[in-house]
Amino acid sequence: MKKVMVGNHAVAWGVRLARVEVISAYPITPQTQVVEKLSEMCADGTLPARFIKVESEHSAMAAVIGASATGVRTFTASSSHGLLYMHEMLHWAGGARLPIVMVDVNRAVGAPWNIWTDQNDSLSQRDTGWVQLYCEHNQEVVDTTVMAFKLAEALDVPVMLMLDGFYLSHTAEPVDIPDQEMVDRFLPKREAPYRLDTEHPHAFGGLVKPDAYMEMRWLQQEALNHVPETLAAIEKDWQRMFGRSYGAIEAYRAQDAELLLVTSGTVTSTARAVVDARRAQGEKIGVLKVKMFRPFPSALLRDALRGVPRVAVLDRNVSPGHGGIFAEELRSALYDLPDAERPELFGFVLGLGGRDITPAVIDDVIAQTRAGQVPSREDLWVGVNP
Repeated sequence: MKKVMVGNHAVAWGVRLARVEVISAYPITPQTQVVEKLSEMCADGTLPARFIKVESEHSAMAAVIGASATGVRTFTASSSHGLLYMHEMLHWAGGARLPIVMVDVNRAVGAPWNIWTDQNDSLSQRDTGWVQLYCEHNQEVVDTTVMAFKLAEALDVPVMLMLDGFYLSHTAEPVDIPDQEMVDRFLPKREAPYRLDTEHPHAFGGLVKPDAYMEMRWLQQEALNHVPETLAAIEKDWQRMFGRSYGAIEAYRAQDAELLLVTSGTVTSTARAVVDARRAQGEKIGVLKVKMFRPFPSALLRDALRGVPRVAVLDRNVSPGHGGIFAEELRSALYDLPDAERPELFGFVLGLGGRDITPAVIDDVIAQTRAGQVPSREDLWVGVNP
């Protein structure tokens, strides 16, 4: 069945298809449509889930943590300062290895106040033990929402799914909604290996002393290390059943490219159009989309970028005092390549607070990348009017 829907409603349809049992959330722009749609589904019975209304985002995450510990499938959504307010509980969910799925509709962080998109809200949560997946379009949103539950429950890790505020959350696109019976075969009911159960009582959340704490962190790290291969297997199943897959990274017209644009989120679609136009003129340019940020797909990126002369990273985010965050992580991933195979990497900061990244902006990025022998600085800002 095909429907035209905005990105926020694509999330809700994914949650419905996954047969989530407990939802808790607090509204915040531009995420509110996600939980509004889910509350309607719960009210009309099309999604027989428990919807818990709370007074804050901190409580929303606390509620799904408690519910997930009982073995049920759980979901929440947030954005910007709401996500930051959850920060403490994100660590609790990650450390407790609870397979919660959450959507963050990317929105800039104040001060100053801004309701439009950039990735600083989610990227500032990168060390909380959550998988992070960034989506480009609404079909990818609904598909990834369902796959996120399978990934989370396969490894007992929480998964955070991102879509750009307004550019995707409020943009209507045609979406092929997967058949419910097929989704049920793909994603059976959750069977938690450990859960709160009055018939079989166990203790959870107790004090862990120094002789065991590091081992628990090591097990968490090992689980996250298995995400790339597990996601690849899940996507292979999804491809077989529904005819679509995305990958942790995706190369577009990258073969023989002398310059690759590294992107994430909706800017990828704009970059594809620019590359198509440039290829028509005989220019060897391609795109490398990074969907998975945590765990960072270092090995895949080293293979994809090995020997490419120049790489331009388009970061819709900034780590103040350093530079673009994807570029920062990519430099680390490429460090071990031999000098002759390591690309010259140009890191661009652009599109913050919802500023448009148009084809003309990407043309400017390409021109700057070609003009310099080496980057003049690690953070090259585009479109700033000091």
